[in-house]
Amino acid sequence: MSVEEKYVIDASSLIDLNKFNPIDLYHTPWEKIEQLIENNTLFSPIEVFKELVKKDDLLAEWVKKHKKMFKPITKRQTEIVSEILKTYPSIINVKKENVADPWIIALAVELTEPKKQTTLITVKWLVITEERKRGERVKIPLICENYKIECLKIFDMFRRKGWKF
Repeated sequence: MSVEEKYVIDASSLIDLNKFNPIDLYHTPWEKIEQLIENNTLFSPIEVFKELVKKDDLLAEWVKKHKKMFKPITKRQTEIVSEILKTYPSIINVKKENVADPWIIALAVELTEPKKQTTLITVKWLVITEERKRGERVKIPLICENYKIECLKIFDMFRRKGWKF
């Protein structure tokens, strides 16, 4: 049985990718990301979409063109977010209106939950985020670790996939 990696991406990774490889100058990394989207290998919750389109920039335009990657909220995700917020209420900062983080984790958890196996390929879901685990600070990697979901930075994903630009 082979393992296929699929990804749930945080806004921070798209923001950093655009910061260091602007969409208008570095087409290849963005084309690779678009291939992942087309192959149903890269997703993000709709809350990340809402966060990214608040700015009037090239990334917001790109996100609007790739709305397919943003998954709607499900009942199961709402249950998972509720669990996360009970245990880790400081994951969201209401003052910053940044509420996507628990939804990223919830989408990854939901997608990781066992389903009826119909192929010989096992899917491993990973979260792509630029946040890093720092002790017990409540960030995406800490919560993902508790749900046994691996986190990678976007450039680590590129390396793992063997992408060179």
